[in-house]
Amino acid sequence: MPEYPDIVVYIEALEKRIQGQTLRHVHLASPFLLRTATPPFSNAEGRKVVELRRLGKRICIGLEEDLWLVLHLMIAGRLHWKESAQAAQSSKVRVSQRKYSKSPLAAFEFDNGTLTLTEAGTQKRASLHVVAGEAGLRSLDPGGLELFETRHKPDRKEGPGSLGGPEHGFTDLETFRAALQSENHTLKRALTDPRLFSGIGNAYSDEILFAAQLSPIKLTQKLNEEELKRLHVATHNTLKLWVERLREQSGSGFPEGVTAFREGMAVHGRYKQPCPRCGAKIQRIRYATNETNYCPICQTGGKLLADRSLSRILRDDWPKTAEELG
Repeated sequence: MPEYPDIVVYIEALEKRIQGQTLRHVHLASPFLLRTATPPFSNAEGRKVVELRRLGKRICIGLEEDLWLVLHLMIAGRLHWKESAQAAQSSKVRVSQRKYSKSPLAAFEFDNGTLTLTEAGTQKRASLHVVAGEAGLRSLDPGGLELFETRHKPDRKEGPGSLGGPEHGFTDLETFRAALQSENHTLKRALTDPRLFSGIGNAYSDEILFAAQLSPIKLTQKLNEEELKRLHVATHNTLKLWVERLREQSGSGFPEGVTAFREGMAVHGRYKQPCPRCGAKIQRIRYATNETNYCPICQTGGKLLADRSLSRILRDDWPKTAEELG
């Protein structure tokens, strides 16, 4: 699922392409994508894009007269941009002839190009909400702490780059502490709870906890002061690092390579590969469609965390320490 760094880079790319452009036509290929009935999505047609905003893991496209298109890509949704032939000819930009493996669920046509939404797999979870005004946006906001910005105020005047990126500073330690320890959950659950923190998901929570050298199952209210400070710094540094990396990778192009498993990640998606810090084999806990990846030496003091399914099957044969893995 695209998370904070991915959404920031998506929005920056969209600002360059559709800010100030008029949305000429919206085509929905799947009726399951649209989750609202009023206002009708056809009301968006003919209106100019005046603002782009991130709301957790959602992308919000603000149109004239305070109408908003809110996209949630979920796990497998991805955005693509194709310039119109006329725009490409005028700017001498070669139009991509890439063929997508899946037909677009939606297409948003502008004078200078078309933004499409595709979704891999059979479980169609991506969503589009059409809402009016700040009240409509608030109804979709889980309320998690915005780590790189204060909550958006309607009267605040901001231009391009007002995305809650690292350049806007990071939340202070006490505010971070209050959100983290408002409930007594495991660190993994707390970081990925959209009611506690905005924009962090499965992938970057693994990277944050590795950087902080903390176990994903340690309880939030059991952290000592030094561990809390490490987690605060690791959260800032990890998200900032990946925003910068993704910006560099995309360059002036549109971010097409959005994925949860990226080259250069320390632990996420690297099961059984060597830890970049100590060389031990990265381990994982699998549950439902998610998995937690961690280093048993750097994060859990050599202890292997029980995989719910495998540990039930293997019982006494389940290894307890990294040394038992051989």
